[in-house]
Amino acid sequence: MPPEYRAIFEEWSPPLFLTTALLLAVLLYTRGWYAIRQTRPALFPTWRLVCFNLGIATIWLAIASPLDVFADALLSAHMVEHLLLMSFVPPLLLLGYPQVPLLRGLPHALTVHLLAPFLRMKWLRTLGHFLTRPVVAWLAMNLTFLLWHIPAAYDFALEHEHWHEFEHICFLASSILFWWPLIRPWPTTARYPGWIMLPYLVLADIVNTALSAFLAFCDRPVYTYYLEHPNPFHIDPIADQRAGAVIMWVLGSLIFLVPAVFVTFRLLQQEKTRRS
Repeated sequence: MPPEYRAIFEEWSPPLFLTTALLLAVLLYTRGWYAIRQTRPALFPTWRLVCFNLGIATIWLAIASPLDVFADALLSAHMVEHLLLMSFVPPLLLLGYPQVPLLRGLPHALTVHLLAPFLRMKWLRTLGHFLTRPVVAWLAMNLTFLLWHIPAAYDFALEHEHWHEFEHICFLASSILFWWPLIRPWPTTARYPGWIMLPYLVLADIVNTALSAFLAFCDRPVYTYYLEHPNPFHIDPIADQRAGAVIMWVLGSLIFLVPAVFVTFRLLQQEKTRRS
């Protein structure tokens, strides 16, 4: 192994708190999934269990594995980290229909006496409905994405570890909101938004494409952090920036456009069924 890579792995150590929290989420969900599968086997097939746990594993890969150390040195690795958190983790978690299994996985007394009164609060349900409205969810994700990629904010997060962690929370939370109207995990009862989901996805792709194109075609490093902290791999900052932009552009577009194709076929099928 080249010494630069060996140094990265020597510097890395798994974060104990985050790793423990993620393992606990896996255990709670799996326990709840087995419980609810006894009464709703068709609603909770095995692939939902796989999706949720794969989403949790992807969180660990993005921000707890050696990738997080590479992301401090390479913009391209940082963009992979963001892509995982915003485009892979949320749909995987939501496809697992996580709300009920996580609650069922908790001790019964804790659910009944502590969480149930809180979850029955009307203002909380109203807030949840508001945040998952397509317009609100779209703005939340895309504004979060753009604001954290402003050079001053991006550099500040890399310089301050706790702000960097907060950035990751912002990315993950806003992206869960974004994917919620598309997947509508059970027991969500809101009506499917319909054809609005096509511009919803395409416009998000345009935002991603605009930022990616700017980074790809800019003739100078946009983020001074990578100039003040030279990477140990001796990669030219412009080349690294363009590699990161290509990753965002190509994979990011696929993440938005492939679901758009599925949504189109689904809506056309519904229209055909309605007319027949």
